[in-house]
Amino acid sequence: MAGPSISPEIDRLIALLARLPGLGPRSARRAALHLLKAPDKLMTPLASAMQHAAESIETCSVCANVDSSNPCNVCTAPGRDKRSICVLQDVSDLWAMERAGAFRGTYHVLGGTLSALDGIRPEDLNIASLIRRVGTGEVDEVVLAMNATVDGQTTAHYITEHLEKTGVKITRLSHGVPIGGELDFLDDGTIAAAMKSRRAV
Repeated sequence: MAGPSISPEIDRLIALLARLPGLGPRSARRAALHLLKAPDKLMTPLASAMQHAAESIETCSVCANVDSSNPCNVCTAPGRDKRSICVLQDVSDLWAMERAGAFRGTYHVLGGTLSALDGIRPEDLNIASLIRRVGTGEVDEVVLAMNATVDGQTTAHYITEHLEKTGVKITRLSHGVPIGGELDFLDDGTIAAAMKSRRAV
């Protein structure tokens, strides 16, 4: 990727950095050079932090959040409303909701959305475990916080169809989330407004 004049070690570093979201080959080269210029202040601590994270971070068996404990700190936090579940596409959406401080229930991360184009089926997502959680009878409300995209709304519709027979209250985010918008890119105020104005499906 970087050319024959660059060592294989640096070339591999650039190639790995280029796999990160938002980093193309050019940005990856700049990031690699920045790290290499300050190995003691940046590269070594970063490598250590990444190694520690790889060894200690796991997926929560309840909500599919990522944390150093299982169940995660959100699921076990005192004061959370266990009778309310907010369904999200990705962990980044969970973090966005927590930053906004607009929801005090628990979460359920699907791990993506249904997509015929990409071949993502219901069994590829954490939908069955959500249905099991709701089926315990200990949940009063399910908040569908899907991104306002075609795949997001298709997923919300599928989940609604499978939860309607449980009698649980199903709501969805309303005002404030634009069509085509993604939660992780919204400001905290917009997320909070959307949560407060959720409506029944």
